[in-house]
Amino acid sequence: MSATLDELAGVVDLFDGLTREELSRALIELGARRGDDPDEDAVAESIETAVDRYFLARYERADGDDLLVPGPAAFPSVPEHGEDLPHIMDVPDRSLDRERLGEQVAERLAADADAAIEDGDAERVEALIDVTYDVEAWAPVELDDVRARLDAALADA
Repeated sequence: MSATLDELAGVVDLFDGLTREELSRALIELGARRGDDPDEDAVAESIETAVDRYFLARYERADGDDLLVPGPAAFPSVPEHGEDLPHIMDVPDRSLDRERLGEQVAERLAADADAAIEDGDAERVEALIDVTYDVEAWAPVELDDVRARLDAALADA
């Protein structure tokens, strides 16, 4: 899988949001256009890494069909041949409630922070401190309390 995490976000950004299956299909299509034969496991791993590192964010829709959207840590860029994807893939128009999305990401970040603190994972704690700033710039949420917990854990380490 040769797409960068920012390129994964760029693919999703072309559509305003994709299901995990749609993104996987898009990445396999891009690989084929590049002359690659992308491995489905590698594609799935890349998507999971992008979600874990906040390059992609999960948007839990009321209908239960979760979407992946460009996350707060991403600088979305369209990969080579990416501009063709909207013409190739049949994806319905989607709208997002940005406030709800911000709240969902903030909740996930708080849970990830608690897990990193509990695990004593200083590297993850440092990464999540950076993500708190990204999320606040990306969505109308306040994460001072989460950042304070992360900072305190780092100071205690």
